[in-house]
Amino acid sequence: MTEGNFVDYTKVHLESGRGGKGSTHLHREKYIDKGGPDGGDGGRGGHIILRGNKNLWTLYHFKYKRHFKSAQGGNGAKQRRTGEDGDDVYIDLPLGTVVKDSETGNVIYEMLEDGAEFVICEGGKGGRGNWHFKSSTRQTPRYAQQGMEGTSLDAIFEMKVLADVGLVGFPNAGKSTLLSVITSAKPKIANYEFTTLKPNLGIVEYRDFKSFVIADIPGIIEGAADGKGLGHRFLRHIERNSTLLFLIPADSDDISAEYDILLKELKKYNPELLDKNRFVCISKADMLDEELMEQMKEGLDEEGAFDGAPYMFISSLSQFHMQELKDRLWQMLNE
Repeated sequence: MTEGNFVDYTKVHLESGRGGKGSTHLHREKYIDKGGPDGGDGGRGGHIILRGNKNLWTLYHFKYKRHFKSAQGGNGAKQRRTGEDGDDVYIDLPLGTVVKDSETGNVIYEMLEDGAEFVICEGGKGGRGNWHFKSSTRQTPRYAQQGMEGTSLDAIFEMKVLADVGLVGFPNAGKSTLLSVITSAKPKIANYEFTTLKPNLGIVEYRDFKSFVIADIPGIIEGAADGKGLGHRFLRHIERNSTLLFLIPADSDDISAEYDILLKELKKYNPELLDKNRFVCISKADMLDEELMEQMKEGLDEEGAFDGAPYMFISSLSQFHMQELKDRLWQMLNE
């Protein structure tokens, strides 16, 4: 999944079909005098239906098509024949997509299951034919109902990445490098901030052919929840992760302070994120010798860093503690 193909937010216009007209036909047949009304009903207009598709990972297919309109229902005919229903329009969405009303911002639906269907815009009902309106005093009604208008909606599709583990950290903390080492993903890696502009997903192969999904979320800075840096555009992807893996480089001026800033930004965006499992990795440990690492451990333990969350020193470059990290994450995901 390349950065250019990753789209996680789009606005679309949806419009369902109008119902067909009812018929005003009067029965005409040889030897049958005054056959009476026999106009049929109009057909239903086409629905707009959302459908979950587990094979989609992005909203890229909405980049060039954002207007969807279903067909109108067929008109009624003689001999009480009902018009044909308008063709429904199916819109495939990746799992984890939230559908909102663009005017009110209210959540309409959340796509969580493969193959799940949701009618977001119902087609208009077909008009009733004139045979419905006959009575003892009105034996040859020459009118029928028009079909009802369909419904329209300006909607927002907002995708939240479905991953077991989400990487949280400042720019240049080594998140993309870690992802490239423990998965087969090939994220862009460079020595400057905000190298990663889109979330990247990777599958971690574990023991006995087991696996779990990890997501590299673009770097958070202080004030991200207020729109600074890349802003809170990508913070929503963290909401789907069951475990948050905080990555803080070993050469940081104050490891505990960086962790507190990250935690503060998550809390400002959504306090419920603090209820998730948390694990802290101090990256770039290849810069440390054993003595310095022990001193840092003692200092972190004495000050009660990370609010009791477990932590570990790792190095993506030297593969230090990579297997141990997989073991700990798998244990947390299956507690």
